[in-house]
Amino acid sequence: MRLFLEYAADPRYQWTAVSERLFGTHPAQVFFEWNTAVHAADYEGRPGRRALTKAELQQFFDYADDQVAAARTSGRKGWLTAMRDAAALKATYAWGLRRREVIKLELSDFGRNPHAPEFGDLGVVYIRWGKASKGSAPKRRSVLTVFPWSVKVIQQWLDGYRELFETAAGSTALWPSERSQQLDMGALSDRFAAYRDALGLPTELSLHCLRHSYVTHLIEAGYDPLFVQQQVGHSYASTTSLYTSVSSDFRTRTLRRVLDGTIGRALGATGKEGI
Repeated sequence: MRLFLEYAADPRYQWTAVSERLFGTHPAQVFFEWNTAVHAADYEGRPGRRALTKAELQQFFDYADDQVAAARTSGRKGWLTAMRDAAALKATYAWGLRRREVIKLELSDFGRNPHAPEFGDLGVVYIRWGKASKGSAPKRRSVLTVFPWSVKVIQQWLDGYRELFETAAGSTALWPSERSQQLDMGALSDRFAAYRDALGLPTELSLHCLRHSYVTHLIEAGYDPLFVQQQVGHSYASTTSLYTSVSSDFRTRTLRRVLDGTIGRALGATGKEGI
């Protein structure tokens, strides 16, 4: 509203003259710094943050799986933690989660989605540690499962590997560690950075970019923007738009579809007039 009124009250655009003629008065700015609220939430649209392309994402996950296989083959001790981190990284992307949200997941945070029974008990993820507004408690939300492969990842982790951690028996956390009942907050970010550097990806990319990738890829796949906004827990569509960095191919296809539709309607209207 503030930006709109700056535009409407600017005499260079002649709206003031039109308003004087029609209404006998002119528009004036009424929103100033001293009487408007300031956003308290952190700005998440940093220039260095971007979505990974689908090719980059596939390369990243393939590399994570390769590290698990190499560690198991050589008998190295760290293969189980590599397996856990690979699954956690995939879950971060598959449900568009923030770091804290994925780290804090517990076994009871999954449930059934009656509208998607094919996902079984993993059709929805209940987030209890969402990003809080200033002075408020963590926001809760439910995130619906959209990728069938993500169910297989979590099911494999639960059925064959999680229980191998000695701490798992006394923990309800989805991702236990060797020394504690829950994965350390910085460990997953460190794992992402190590794989990123090994693959030669830009150093500006962080774990949070998997969330950007989730938003971007859903938009490119044709999901409704409001659905995507609710999935990631954004209060405003403008915040979701900051996460979206669709490919040039997607933009071209979108433009072509709109133009073809417009031209088709115009030709149809012309044909009707001719009849």
